Amino acid sequence: MTIESVNPATGETVETYEETSPDDVASAIEAAHDAFRHWRERTFADRAERMAAAAEVLRERKGEYGRMMAVEMGKPVKDGRSEAEKCAWVCDYYAENAERFLADEPADTDAAKSYVAYRPLGVVLAVMPWNFPFWQVFRFAAPGLMAGNAALLKHASNVPGCALAIEDVFRRAGFPDGLFKTLLIGGDRVEEVLEHDKVRAATLTGSVAAGKSIGGEAGRRIKKTVLELGGSDAYLVLEDADLDHAVPVCVASRLINSGQSCIAAKRFIVPRSIAAEFTERFVEETRAKRMGDPLDEENDIGPQARRDLRDDLHEQVEKSVAKGARLLLGGEVPDGPGAFYPPTVLAGVGPGTPAYEDELFGPVAAIIEVAGEEEAIRVANDSRFGLGAAVFSRDAERAEKIAADRLDAGCCFVNAFVKSDPRLPFGGVKESGYGRELGRHGIREFVNVKAVWVA
Repeated sequence: MTIESVNPATGETVETYEETSPDDVASAIEAAHDAFRHWRERTFADRAERMAAAAEVLRERKGEYGRMMAVEMGKPVKDGRSEAEKCAWVCDYYAENAERFLADEPADTDAAKSYVAYRPLGVVLAVMPWNFPFWQVFRFAAPGLMAGNAALLKHASNVPGCALAIEDVFRRAGFPDGLFKTLLIGGDRVEEVLEHDKVRAATLTGSVAAGKSIGGEAGRRIKKTVLELGGSDAYLVLEDADLDHAVPVCVASRLINSGQSCIAAKRFIVPRSIAAEFTERFVEETRAKRMGDPLDEENDIGPQARRDLRDDLHEQVEKSVAKGARLLLGGEVPDGPGAFYPPTVLAGVGPGTPAYEDELFGPVAAIIEVAGEEEAIRVANDSRFGLGAAVFSRDAERAEKIAADRLDAGCCFVNAFVKSDPRLPFGGVKESGYGRELGRHGIREFVNVKAVWVA
């Protein structure tokens, strides 16, 4: 069996790779476990030295990695370079903070000595998506390896070059052989890895369907999982919002990564009193964005990652319009090769339309008009997803209260677009998943939280 890398801007095959055989998968698991047994004994200072070296590799080769992302999944090349730099940041962050985050914590009991220890679990399987092909991996790998674990990567099948390049980063940085290994396998072979007794846990970023499948398989084997799934992030633009600030931020969030982000803004919830002005400004700001070859530094938006994904997105737009949404911009599949889809704005979006109910994973914005603040909060929470949300208002204290106490989402921002940050926990609620990545909480997901009692 083979895996093909296809350039979504041209439809041309970039390279063909051989799938990892079952025997090689089993060998990789055994090698990862052997590497883990030695790695767990290394000091945090030793691990940090290697992780800091990985950060340097990422910075030195960011141009190469940015181009690779552009060619394999269509990310604008300038965004790919930034992604590599962000990966270097997360490596540095955990190199500097892992020891503090996992330090033994004294407990006040009637023992002579008692404390909580955080110790590594072992081999962790990471099932990762194509949309941020480096960042999604490093935000797991940096804390996971610094905690003393080993990692196996099953990456999305359309980014095999990125998957192998990430393994090479750790090799160049001097990590032990086998500690981080890429497996070129399809989704139908994940169970093959999970059922091995030396694989202790799994983390997945992907669709709800994939989360249910892998979470279920891991659950049947009593193996810990962290799931970061889809999102239909609501951005509440309140009546007193500064539209000069809010509109560019909202547009930027909707179009980040050509609209292919779990935490991109999806639903813009706006009071009727300002809806006309917000909508007009939003359309004009969106119209100004440039779509084209992702290797062209001037372009803001590249193709969708695959033609089938582009076609699914267009079908969602058509169904939304058929059910009453108004098409204000875009919404037509362009002629020519590749998987391009133009920035699209839908207004008059209501319940029962895909733009209201589902995740639109591409550059399509849904504007929803409401009577006021209370209805805005209700509509924001009227979703099976709960990953991110944002509130825009000149009254920052009021907006913070809504963000902190009234929105059902894992990441809530005020007067800014939602983004992942190594210093903060990242994850969702409801069908957006469970568990957290990043921050102190992320590094503690795949450790044994051990009580130690000395009489």
